Amino acid sequence: MIVSHNEIVTMVNKAFLGMQREVGEADLIASMVAELQMAGLNGILHFNNASPFILSERDVAIDIIYQGEGEVRLDLHGSSLVCHLPAVMDYVIEKMGSRDHFKVYLQNCHNRWLAYSELAKLAAKGIACLAKWDNGSAPKHTIFTLDKRFVYPDLYFFNEAQANYNTDTDTDTNTNTNTNTNDMVIELSTANFDIEQDIQHFDYKVSTDELYATHQRAWKEGIYVDDEQWAVLKKSATAILVENSEASSKGAGGI
Repeated sequence: MIVSHNEIVTMVNKAFLGMQREVGEADLIASMVAELQMAGLNGILHFNNASPFILSERDVAIDIIYQGEGEVRLDLHGSSLVCHLPAVMDYVIEKMGSRDHFKVYLQNCHNRWLAYSELAKLAAKGIACLAKWDNGSAPKHTIFTLDKRFVYPDLYFFNEAQANYNTDTDTDTNTNTNTNTNDMVIELSTANFDIEQDIQHFDYKVSTDELYATHQRAWKEGIYVDDEQWAVLKKSATAILVENSEASSKGAGGI
């Protein structure tokens, strides 16, 4: 089926508000999902997959595991990335300051695909981005690379997991941590990345030109959404949780 950007934003906003989370801003999350869907990258599917995590996870603060010159390691305690990434990126850009390069390791997080739009925004700030993560299912490994001259990234997919791409070694700071399917590495730079070594043997690619064309087509013709996934989202949006209090039990008007 074909829907509009506003329809997606409205539906995701309602669905997230219904989860009654203390962490995460519904309007930002709705925009993240809509932008991913407009790029033809199944934003609604990823949000639907994230919903059980969002509903079950605890509202806990992110912990700073390690902070060094030009890098930081954060533990999200198994949370969905979509609830935290806008705040994380604000923090990272502030910490980057006047540096040419900054790296952030995100540990114990889920639903990394929903980072797409927040990372793509970096181009408007004149910042290049390289993000990597492994997946539990195919494709086993994903690389997101954003040239600071373009609004859309290049995406590289690998059918084999790329274990240990997070290989910084410093026994004093304990930054030698193997990457797994709950982690993500994001690098920011004032210069574009040389990714030739990183993308060797990729299995397929979605280019910035393809993403641009898909995005423009979505604005003109509407956004394609799988019927089944839209139905799941609509069900989530209508399942608004009401606090079980004396007032709510008396109906909308209270006592």
